Amino acid sequence: MLNLNGITVRLGGRTILDGATAALPPGSRVGLIGRNGAGKSTLVRVIAGQLEPDDGSADMPKGARLGYIAQEAPAGDATPFDTVIAADLERAALMLESENCEDPDRLGDVYERLIAIDAYTAPARAAQILIGLGFDEEMQQRPLDSFSGGWKMRVALAALLFSQPDLLLLDEPSNHLDLEAVMWLEDFLKGYPATIVVVSHERDFLNNVVDHILHLQGGKITLYPGGYDAFERQRAERMAQLEAARANQAAQREKLQAYIAKNSARASTAKQAQSRQKMLAKMQPIAEMANDPTLSFGFPDPSELRPPLITLDLASVGYNATPILKRLNLRLDPDDRVALLGRNGNGKTTLARLLAAQLTPLEGAMNATPKMKVGYFTQYQVEELDTDDTPLEHMTRIMRGATPAAVRAQLGRFGFSGDKATTKVGKLSGGERARLALALITREAPHLLILDEPTNHLDVDAREALVQALNAYSGAVVLVSHDRHMLELTADRLVLVDEGTAREFDGSLDDYIAFVLKGDPAKPGMSKAERKADKKAAAERRDRDAALRKTVRELEAEIARLTAERSGIERAMADPSGADPRWRGKAMGELSRMRGDVQAVLDTVELRWMEASETLESAN
Repeated sequence: MLNLNGITVRLGGRTILDGATAALPPGSRVGLIGRNGAGKSTLVRVIAGQLEPDDGSADMPKGARLGYIAQEAPAGDATPFDTVIAADLERAALMLESENCEDPDRLGDVYERLIAIDAYTAPARAAQILIGLGFDEEMQQRPLDSFSGGWKMRVALAALLFSQPDLLLLDEPSNHLDLEAVMWLEDFLKGYPATIVVVSHERDFLNNVVDHILHLQGGKITLYPGGYDAFERQRAERMAQLEAARANQAAQREKLQAYIAKNSARASTAKQAQSRQKMLAKMQPIAEMANDPTLSFGFPDPSELRPPLITLDLASVGYNATPILKRLNLRLDPDDRVALLGRNGNGKTTLARLLAAQLTPLEGAMNATPKMKVGYFTQYQVEELDTDDTPLEHMTRIMRGATPAAVRAQLGRFGFSGDKATTKVGKLSGGERARLALALITREAPHLLILDEPTNHLDVDAREALVQALNAYSGAVVLVSHDRHMLELTADRLVLVDEGTAREFDGSLDDYIAFVLKGDPAKPGMSKAERKADKKAAAERRDRDAALRKTVRELEAEIARLTAERSGIERAMADPSGADPRWRGKAMGELSRMRGDVQAVLDTVELRWMEASETLESAN
């Protein structure tokens, strides 16, 4: 489906891609991974045709449609629903033609094609995709300009998924999504019928969606079968093989050098020594697997405090005297690890800001230990770093009065030592800036860490390092993240923020995922009998939906047959000599009557199809 042939890209005098070559199997779902700055987005832009390589090419079959989200988010007065529907250009053109076409032959062809591309179910499919990405009915009908940039990018993603290209390119699609939308997207992509190339740093997402990993390192790409865990196993084996080869080569090199030193001066062995000298010169060193010694997170341990750190008693919180969350009852202890769950817009960040004392309760009470220190991380802190300052200047300014050694020590915990500490922030990668922001908020060894989407700019290895650091940290953690791997390994309490309040979720993260994907409003904490009944009801719904879908498909086939029959009669009426043998020689009045009979049946079948489609849509 996609062949990458010796792609080389140089930017600013630096080689980003160096003869990158791979052949992606047709219909494969490929996860493109690599460390931050390795060139993943550059390779995606080459595949998308937005960047001309210095050498090589990305080749696809002729006529294949490629889909890629541009960096500019959609804007204007159009609604998300209209924007998504318009993304299917063929459908839009055919629908317009069906309204204006006066040629019966062409009109029959148009209707047949509309049925073939499932055009009449498009509104339901568009709405389903938007709902999956977090747009309720009211949001689907609002103008795009009423949304933030992150929500506009969701619309762009919805439009891309709806258009169903033959090659779907996704560059970190989860960055603008909450956990619930990520789970929906994962489920959607599992059934995507064409080739996918997705850049992602989320281990669980890659394990559940992709069947190949394309690893980019040192400008080269290597294709591995399987998901991310399979890739890690294969990479570990490769590292062991390389290390063994390096050790073997070092021993061989040492042996050759010893022979040359011993025998070069003897006339009888000088020729053999020269031969070994040439062999030594031709010996190519085996490169070590790249490791980044600066990749580190180290949270300083806080002093001990007696529990509880925070208690909320029927508290409400919001903005401008308008509550967002009400009747909050929550207790945080020094060793708690809490994940806040719930869709974006439900109030997770509002609750986080309350716990960080950035908001005060509108009603009820919040009691916090007076000596408690809080470290609160948000993406805004990453974006607000001064690009002209260095990490050392940032930390020196914020740790006013601290010794240079203490400032350097705090930076060193997060990998900023040596030249890294004096590099301008503007030259740091997104992941390095996130590490700097974490270093800044933890400078006073906080008792409570509140992390709101800390992984957005971190690659897979950096996320793993952050997980290890959080598990080694002795304070309390409140985490908002769409990275399930991090939540599973870090959190031991789940709090669902939903329906204007927050409550403990009685179940595991797997239970929550099942709860979200079912789209069932049933609450967690059901009894065994209730769970059994719920499972039986879900099975009955699946059976019913399968029967409905079969009926819809059969009716669509009947509509296509009747439409073709009507077109044939109309052709016989317009040109009797070229008509189908079934209608050749029949009188005009008889043809007209036959057309009316077919049209009557067609109207009835179309009505049945609309009723079945609406029933299926409402059931889902």
